[in-house]
Amino acid sequence: MQIWRWLCLKHSFPVCFAAVSFLLLLVSSSKSPLGIHPLDAKYFAAEVIKCKDGSKSFTRDRLNDNFCDCLDGTDEPGTSACPAGKFYCRNVGSIPQFIFSSRVNDHFCDCCDGSDEYDGSILCPNTCIMGGNVEYKTEDYVSTTSHLHSTKLKEMKIGIKLEDLIQTLAGLKMITVAEVALGCVLVVKWIFHKRVKSKKRHHR
Repeated sequence: MQIWRWLCLKHSFPVCFAAVSFLLLLVSSSKSPLGIHPLDAKYFAAEVIKCKDGSKSFTRDRLNDNFCDCLDGTDEPGTSACPAGKFYCRNVGSIPQFIFSSRVNDHFCDCCDGSDEYDGSILCPNTCIMGGNVEYKTEDYVSTTSHLHSTKLKEMKIGIKLEDLIQTLAGLKMITVAEVALGCVLVVKWIFHKRVKSKKRHHR
């Protein structure tokens, strides 16, 4: 608690705001493995996961272990180990996208949210436009898991846009609420500080 007090009192509002926003982004980030599309979260939640090309299976502890087990890159969505792999950028507030996994941790910010450079060797600022174009077409993405039935596939295509839109808006709502709350706290603190100074002057 002392660190927050020090940041907010000794430094300007932008430093305090940036620190709180960063922590909120960390807390609100999904619990699914790095680099996967939200629709594939259930697929990767299994203890034994099958490569999407059907070639073999691997255990969950080998997911994103920086060793390519599947030729199609299923086991390495969050690393650059597999040449055929794809990394999913959530880009909350902007347009989500897939990039080649060879671009992960390559010292160049490809995702506007900076999620592709997570190893700490380069700091990528979040340049996604908050509240920007959230109307994007996601029906083109279809999970390539072979166990889905065709009726579920059709339902999934329809539901993808709505699910991604809800997830994006939920992230924006949480950040906005946190920003407003932080602003209110700082205004109240400023008013209190001014009143204390004013009382000290009147008592002299």
